Amino acid sequence: MKNISSRREFLQKTALAALGMAAVPSFARRVAASDKVRVAHIGLGGMGNAHLNWFAALPEVDVVGICDLDSEHLNSTAKKYAEKYPDRKLELFDDFRRVLDRKDIDAITVATPDHWHAQLAILAFEAGKDVYGEKPLSYSVKEGQMMLAAQKKHNKIFQLGTQIHAGDNYHRVQEIIQSGVLGKIKTVRLWKTGLPPVLGPSNYQKPPANLNYDMWLGPAPYHAYSAERVHFNYRYFLDYSGGVFQDFWCHIADIVWMSLNPQNLRKVTANGEKPDGVGDAPKTIEIEYEFDDLKIFWSSTPPNVPGAAARGIGAYFEGEKGSLICDYGSKEITINGITMLDVPEVPISIIRSPGHQQNFVDSVKSRKQPESNLEYARKMTMPMHLGLISYRLGKSLKWNPETERFIKNKKANKLLWRPYRKEWNLINA
Repeated sequence: MKNISSRREFLQKTALAALGMAAVPSFARRVAASDKVRVAHIGLGGMGNAHLNWFAALPEVDVVGICDLDSEHLNSTAKKYAEKYPDRKLELFDDFRRVLDRKDIDAITVATPDHWHAQLAILAFEAGKDVYGEKPLSYSVKEGQMMLAAQKKHNKIFQLGTQIHAGDNYHRVQEIIQSGVLGKIKTVRLWKTGLPPVLGPSNYQKPPANLNYDMWLGPAPYHAYSAERVHFNYRYFLDYSGGVFQDFWCHIADIVWMSLNPQNLRKVTANGEKPDGVGDAPKTIEIEYEFDDLKIFWSSTPPNVPGAAARGIGAYFEGEKGSLICDYGSKEITINGITMLDVPEVPISIIRSPGHQQNFVDSVKSRKQPESNLEYARKMTMPMHLGLISYRLGKSLKWNPETERFIKNKKANKLLWRPYRKEWNLINA
């Protein structure tokens, strides 16, 4: 299987036209400055720079600021932006709180490590700003609940950064599945290949002068600094994320929730392989989810179904009359033993996205929630958290979808929330 280079390739591809839905047509109209949405970008790693490039290309957006707690990231991004847009002004911030204090900023994008996603969004809502936030939605289940409550209280717009959601392929898969030509879907198999890097041994040292490490840790538990834990590698530590599984769940599970909207999760059973090196997120993970009338399986290797072996990531829908396999940009449908690339008799019935980032900007202006909105994203993200909890405890867990609590398992329920470090509990949670 491929190593983490597959993740780096994904980051590169999302910045290209294949997934860069924010590409501006040559005939795009000019927009008066007073009609522009003023946006600032927080977090300037791979996805943060993609955010900047996407939104800067939209005629209805005025990028007014960028923020990162690593001065090398901040200055490098500022230099590249100035070279590309020499006539545009850009304010630099090293503390996101200064961004939120700016009354003239309409919206922010968030591309920080996962453990900061929720607090940043909630603070932004409280500051009167809309949010385009990278996936996953939050670090914990309770954070997702708090985000939704804050968004509704302050009536703000939120879009999850699931860029593939806006593509025509996912919309067409949704139309085919919802048309009923495959019959009732009883099982869905999801997978993502690729192993995490072997990190370590840890080289503990004083944090570099360019990095505000205490803020980087933020609400997460204190841990001595080592380069192996920060920036790109954070995703392989359970203090901050959930490994390859958490990195990709939202991108491929998205098509399941778009198409089927699974209801009433009842049970989750996970097991997996512990990683090599100093990381502690799962090396591989296998999960079975039991919903009402639907089972969803996740695996770190392709399932034994036609067409899966050739795809590093995918979804396989098993229906009573046929099957459908897809990834980000392709699909194959099999009915009565005949495999086809499309089903012409299924009409195009779903309005296509104007582009993921454009959808967010349109929503900011119209005050109508975008496709990949917070309420939808929370439902789609929650099973990811529950699968990791089952993996961590090594137990099958029963779930009550009404109360959003595990049934008779105090240890599991405790993992639905992780209290913030006192000095970085900025929302008094």
